[in-house]
Amino acid sequence: MTSRLARAELPVDTAALARFLIGKTVVRETPEGMISGRIVETEAYVVGDAASHTFRGMTPRTRPMFLERGHAYVYLNYGTSWMLNVSSEAAGIGAGVLIRALEPLEGIAIMRANRGTDRLRDLARGPGRLARALRIAAWADGLDLCAEGPLWLGRGDADPDDIGQGVRIGITKDADRLLRFYVRGNPFVSGPRSLNV
Repeated sequence: MTSRLARAELPVDTAALARFLIGKTVVRETPEGMISGRIVETEAYVVGDAASHTFRGMTPRTRPMFLERGHAYVYLNYGTSWMLNVSSEAAGIGAGVLIRALEPLEGIAIMRANRGTDRLRDLARGPGRLARALRIAAWADGLDLCAEGPLWLGRGDADPDDIGQGVRIGITKDADRLLRFYVRGNPFVSGPRSLNV
């Protein structure tokens, strides 16, 4: 089993953290057992980014993005899918990293039940599927992902050899910024194949 990442290991820079998290793990402890997956895709929402929820300042909804790096920001996207983000700067500075896709490692049977599908590739490929597979919802908003608890960030077993960088998916503002990071050639990365070369 992987060990928990310490906050001191996390870069105090949003784009650097988005790249650093590739190959690390998300671990979810449930009554049925442990669920975990290797992070294979992230997106950075940096300071001053028009696509970021923090662009116009702190609100009750976005307060977790202003916490010290390593806290969860979980929000409901278009009223249908929860999204897991990690706060990424010093306390008081609003920015975050969206965890876009996981390669399932542990608890695959639990993930299949949560998702209602047997397709391994689709269990956590995309942020909405990921949250559903790990049963992440509003309860996780603001959690310290570097502390003991039901949801945390773990070390990876190896750093990926080939990390790609490209545009983020599904946004219209600041859409040309190369702030998405992913493991090249990994089948669990989301989005169209044309963006994953």
